[in-house]
Amino acid sequence: MPELPEVETVRRGLSPAMVGATFSRVTLRRPNLRFPFPERFAQRLEGATVTDLARRAKYLTAGLDTGETLILHLGMSGRFDVALPDGRNVSPGDFYLEGALGNAKHDHVVMAMSNGATVTYNDARRFGFMDLVPTLDLAGCKHFAAMGIEPLSEAMSPESLALLFRNKITPLKAALLDQRLIAGLGNIYVCEALHRAGLHPELPAGILAKDDGRPTMKARLLARMIRDVLTEAVAAGGSTLRDYAHTDGGSGSFQHAFRVYDRTGEPCSTKDCGGTIARIVQSGRSTFYCATCQPAKPGKPAVSRA
Repeated sequence: MPELPEVETVRRGLSPAMVGATFSRVTLRRPNLRFPFPERFAQRLEGATVTDLARRAKYLTAGLDTGETLILHLGMSGRFDVALPDGRNVSPGDFYLEGALGNAKHDHVVMAMSNGATVTYNDARRFGFMDLVPTLDLAGCKHFAAMGIEPLSEAMSPESLALLFRNKITPLKAALLDQRLIAGLGNIYVCEALHRAGLHPELPAGILAKDDGRPTMKARLLARMIRDVLTEAVAAGGSTLRDYAHTDGGSGSFQHAFRVYDRTGEPCSTKDCGGTIARIVQSGRSTFYCATCQPAKPGKPAVSRA
């Protein structure tokens, strides 16, 4: 599933084709994706102008001049293709299953824009969805009401981490993936941030707060590493998993900077570490870490369970 940097890459790629343009014609080639389309979905979009295209966690939100907001979620295999008036075709973010790319039978929504661009939503697994909600109710709608803070916003700070995780015995990685606490963090970038911060993924989340609720040094370091990892990944156009690609046709390159993710058995890239990347399973998901850099207890290396 595309994570925050990939979704942000999609947003940046779609913006030139959509922001300021009006939906001239919207064609639905099936009645549903993960969920049924909203009532009169195509008719409510046609004639509406996109005023802005934003991101909330792993969702895209297109503000409309009709007072509604179009919510877009890519699911596991969703992608957008844009046919430009000059004849070029670009794909602002691909994250798909092998064999699905370019298969027109998975083109489910076709949006012709007033600027001559055609935006097509392709989704092999149909785990993505689209919704329309009143813009004034956006923050409290069913998709966002329970969401936590944005990891690239000013709300993401050592103080907020300490407040969110104080007294929690939940494993640190699981707490960071809890979208009710921090919205948008995914498996890849949590693994990378924890490694940079030297924190074992199974440590209790409460280590980020002192007894009085103030952030520990670990919280200050982790907050910075989360921001750094996500910022670098966005700048790199995301990570290429199953041929993820961005607008200019090139692949996102952050996967070349992975320090731990999907590197089981390889030497740790930290200078003078000498450790080996290990893999464990937490809540059914793979976690990658270096037992030397990320000790299970301060001063005591973790046991590798690759």
